[in-house]
Amino acid sequence: MENTLRCDPYNLIIAGVGGQGNVLASRVLGDMMIHQGYTVTIGETFGASQRGGSVMSHLRISARGGFSPQMPKGKANMVVALEPMEAIRVLAVYGNPKVKVLCNTRPIQSVGVICGEQIYPEKKQIIKWIESLSADAKFFDTTKAALNLGNPVFGNIMAMGALSSTGDLPMSLNVFEQVILKKVPAHKVEINLEAYKIGKGMVIA
Repeated sequence: MENTLRCDPYNLIIAGVGGQGNVLASRVLGDMMIHQGYTVTIGETFGASQRGGSVMSHLRISARGGFSPQMPKGKANMVVALEPMEAIRVLAVYGNPKVKVLCNTRPIQSVGVICGEQIYPEKKQIIKWIESLSADAKFFDTTKAALNLGNPVFGNIMAMGALSSTGDLPMSLNVFEQVILKKVPAHKVEINLEAYKIGKGMVIA
């Protein structure tokens, strides 16, 4: 197998909150890599996911062998954030001067913010923070695009499509289709393919 990873192991974190489909995204990506002969270890941490708490998946992808599912601090190569504040939380611990970020800009406010006990930062400030904590950050509203398909949860698949366009990982549409066929009911395959294509078009290298 030819190793087409940008680095080995390739350390990726998918960060979001409960209900955004973070776990499905990590399983889809992991299966895409395994399908092509890579070794993938996945570690997940859950906050109060039923109340919109943090959900984080660590994926360590390698052509050389298995690695611990929990990546070392400061060693992420890519952060895919389904919610913007989650990107900052992850970068504060696992970021480094070379890390890349793909970030959905649509916020999901916590109970504390809704109750007036906390303040959610403005979008411009969040983007500024993320850019200061990364080497390359790209932003898009996958939630808006997903709503156009009928359900905001499709933002997770759009994020995987966006990741595929970076060239860091071998993530062809053909491999995605083979994997998604086993993950969702047959009548939902086509709309997931459409979501992947939309996400792929969101990133301009």
